Amino acid sequence: MGDIGKAAARRATALGMRTTGLRRADGPERKQELLARSDYVVLATPLTAETRGMIGAAELRAMKPEAVLINVGRGPLVDEAALVAALRERRIGGAALDVFDQEPLPAGHAFYGLDNVLLSPHAADHTPDWKQRAMQMFLDNFERYRKGEPLENVVDKGRGY
Repeated sequence: MGDIGKAAARRATALGMRTTGLRRADGPERKQELLARSDYVVLATPLTAETRGMIGAAELRAMKPEAVLINVGRGPLVDEAALVAALRERRIGGAALDVFDQEPLPAGHAFYGLDNVLLSPHAADHTPDWKQRAMQMFLDNFERYRKGEPLENVVDKGRGY
């Protein structure tokens, strides 16, 4: 798991939940098996060619009827039309969504009319000190660069994030 997934797992574990993660190397069978036995599915995945649409109709059918899908990664990880259908038909218990195909979520979107959806803006970084923290990270990395040390939070364009 990445940093966000690990943070979510720590919090869930503190609440008495058992957690597990899915790695890139795990095959589609492993994904289906995890979906079938999970009460909560948290997506904190970057959007890459391989993750786009990773949750579609087949994956939603594999989930328990009471399961909740939580997406804090990127909107296009989930096939929104398939998710709306699954929620309307109560094939899953609900969804908590922080990201969408189109942001901000347009007025009149089907998600607004569903009572089993929790919507939130993708704005967790908008804290009072975010500019200071971003500047400090830049300065820290600049110092690392000057000293020939490895940088932190490096973007790997080859991996898509």
